[in-house]
Amino acid sequence: MTIVNQPTVVMAMIVLGVVCSSTAHAGDWSELVEVRHELKRCVLYRARLNGQFLMIEATHEPGWHTNAMDNRQRAEEKLAGRRSLGVDRPSEIDLIEGLKREGPWYQSPPKDFSKPELRWFSWGFEGQALFVAKVRPSGAGPARIAVRGQACSESACRNIDLEISLPLGNTSAVSEVPDILKALVQVR
Repeated sequence: MTIVNQPTVVMAMIVLGVVCSSTAHAGDWSELVEVRHELKRCVLYRARLNGQFLMIEATHEPGWHTNAMDNRQRAEEKLAGRRSLGVDRPSEIDLIEGLKREGPWYQSPPKDFSKPELRWFSWGFEGQALFVAKVRPSGAGPARIAVRGQACSESACRNIDLEISLPLGNTSAVSEVPDILKALVQVR
């Protein structure tokens, strides 16, 4: 008969509990993916499934912003055929593997960063922004989600080209997203 030290058993149970509690389940947020400019963090992204909806959250560091998914369309509408000095790169979200989009994207209402006197029109996000779309699983997972765009401050811009990995599981959970959609705007 092997005699086991009680403190060793307790420590093993604690470690197992921590490992099990940190395992991702459907509805949990993915790992954070950060965008840095030089040594400073600009923005963090994470994703989760909430019922039939994919939610992607961007959290911007103070002084940084990203652009709306429909930034180009909004700028073209304001320009009404006139030329511009340029249009900021919009945020793009592509479902690479594991999920298929079943409806339009929704985004937080973007802030107007435009400078009409320069014929420069741009909309985007500071603080936290949320992107939501109805999805269906198209594989066993994990889902792979690409996010592209740019993060800008008053003095610098940083291209965004990242991938979020999201474990797939039971996606039939009840969703609070329909209530959240009321606070979002459909991407044009």
